[in-house]
Amino acid sequence: MARGIAKRSLEKIRKQNREKDKRTVELIRATAKEVHTTINRRAKPDLRFPVRSLSNVSYSSRRGYFEIGRQKKVRTLTVNTVKAFAQTLRLMGLSKELVETSDFATKRDAYYQSKNWGEAMFRDQVESDTVMDDIEALFSIFSLSREQLRFVPDEHGGAVAGELIVYDTDIETGTVERIDCTRFGSGAYSIPSSVEHLSFETKAKFVLAIETGGMFQRLQSHKFWKKANCILVSMSGVPTRSTRRFIRRLSDECRIPVYAFVDCDPYGISNIYRTLKVGSGNAAHINQFFCVPGAHFLGVTPQDIVDYKLPTHPLKDVDVKRAKDALKNDPFFGQHKSWQKALRQLLKMGVRAEQQALAKWGLNYVIEEYLPAKLGNVKAFLP
Repeated sequence: MARGIAKRSLEKIRKQNREKDKRTVELIRATAKEVHTTINRRAKPDLRFPVRSLSNVSYSSRRGYFEIGRQKKVRTLTVNTVKAFAQTLRLMGLSKELVETSDFATKRDAYYQSKNWGEAMFRDQVESDTVMDDIEALFSIFSLSREQLRFVPDEHGGAVAGELIVYDTDIETGTVERIDCTRFGSGAYSIPSSVEHLSFETKAKFVLAIETGGMFQRLQSHKFWKKANCILVSMSGVPTRSTRRFIRRLSDECRIPVYAFVDCDPYGISNIYRTLKVGSGNAAHINQFFCVPGAHFLGVTPQDIVDYKLPTHPLKDVDVKRAKDALKNDPFFGQHKSWQKALRQLLKMGVRAEQQALAKWGLNYVIEEYLPAKLGNVKAFLP
């Protein structure tokens, strides 16, 4: 029986999404009503936002990600804050309108929408992005993400191929499209900027999240997903919000393991993989939605460089600094001795290796030898 959300359960998904939208509108209304009530009492209203700084972030080994602390910053309505206060409320009002009309806006859209707000308009997008981040942090307390508020990123999501059916509802007609990720020829399904409305059906054994587009293309072109019964996802470097959310939902709802396949360098390990698995300290208020705590590191590992006699490049100064900083300051790596050992091994070797280095042994060596050998010993994967 297929794991995930089968087509017969789509109405249940629609109902859940309607309930989420209703709750989102209610929370926006409640926040605005509190401000209105306070003003009617001739008092100064305020809004309280989680402090988004590393001083208010901790790593939860139980939950498996960096989480925001309890510190709050207060924005009180005064002569000096009236513009920022008005901008915050206007942007919340836009969010309510978008939810009620089943529409969305990009960051850029929201910036230009403000141009008819009179003196409350944003001077530049940096200003509007900051207010939007504040609103996301405010409502993250109630487990709402920016996407649920209908503000979506301008960035594109990753690519997907393999044993996965995606059900996508047309925003205008309500028609459900059945998307078979095995039927894109040499291409792939592109993850949309918001994935909350999607549902899935799969019999795949695991998700393979891949750093580089070139490696993804090779595995897709030779249908590695068919041989291994898996889902391939291209991260194209540090994965976007929608890519991380897509993988997280697959992991949670389909109860399917996630394996990461990235370059063996401090950036691939401490930025790309770490961000996928436990999130980012600077964005701790959203990690609860976007990180994939159940992800594991398939490779390329420092020991792989030795075992497979891979071609290498010298570590750059920035690589050394990044690895040492991870060992000294990153609580995720501090929790795992196996990662400490791997990073120290990499520093001692003084080299880094790319995924494509496996092509030394043949263009399809990664498909025929490396990945089958790795997948035959999943328990040995780094955490």
